[in-house]
Amino acid sequence: MEQRKAIWRGGEDRQLWLSMLVDAMEEAARPEVRAKPCPPAVLLGLRAQLAQPVSHHPLATSAFGRRH
Repeated sequence: MEQRKAIWRGGEDRQLWLSMLVDAMEEAARPEVRAKPCPPAVLLGLRAQLAQPVSHHPLATSAFGRRH
């Protein structure tokens, strides 16, 4: 995992978020992490977010432009 970070960080800075995402997904996939219960407040927040309508232009409603 550390080697992948070095490779990604050697490229453009904008790819750092991808490396961090991969690391977070790998951490979340570990059996000991998956075995832990999720707090009800987190589940409620996720359900509320998933219940919102899909935006066809997510960047148009974002505070960030395409250059970020």
